Amino acid sequence: MSLQIVILAAGMGSRLGRSLPKPLTELSDGRSIMQQQHDNIHAAFGDDARITAVVGYRAETIVEAFPDAEYVYNPRYDQTNTSKSLLRALKASGRGGVLWMNGDVVFDPRILGRARALIERDQSFVTVNTAKVSDEEVKYTVGAEGFIAELSKTVRGGIGEAVGINFISSRDKKALIAQLGRVDDQDYFERGLELAIAENALLLEPMDISDLYAVEVDFAEDLERANLFV
Repeated sequence: MSLQIVILAAGMGSRLGRSLPKPLTELSDGRSIMQQQHDNIHAAFGDDARITAVVGYRAETIVEAFPDAEYVYNPRYDQTNTSKSLLRALKASGRGGVLWMNGDVVFDPRILGRARALIERDQSFVTVNTAKVSDEEVKYTVGAEGFIAELSKTVRGGIGEAVGINFISSRDKKALIAQLGRVDDQDYFERGLELAIAENALLLEPMDISDLYAVEVDFAEDLERANLFV
């Protein structure tokens, strides 16, 4: 499988209160958050899987830790959010679909195994957890045919949370690039997906991983919870 994979790792991660970029935070098993992501990617897609990281804050520390990865630099990492980091990565990608993840997600490697069927079908998706719906997380609703209708932190009546692992198909990528170019600098990439759903008829499938673990590490308590799994 020829697959392009992006890790969004440009942010400062100030809420966790560490000096290093958040993806380099050490887990209880001795790996960094980003190392477990690399391990999971290679376990699912092979050693030749192409990984590109979008870097910004203290970029050299990530490049030094993962010299074999490819890199896209976001020079405005302190002024923009994930929408603009993803935009840079998609513009730098080849013609195929792109799997991307936030650089702070600690997750069960079986998630990527579950994603293979959708990726092989070139079906755009967002990984979701329906077991809980927290106010602070990105939530979603679905339409009559089961595809995602709304996707943001302000969704009312959300039926689950987005986990931070997503795929845009080769046929949908152009529309998402255009929408990410339109959104505000401080918007999350989910805003671009929402606009593509509304204006470009993007069919975005929710991939339920409620039976597996995935933790986005924003605060110290998230890190403690992630360490229960690794």
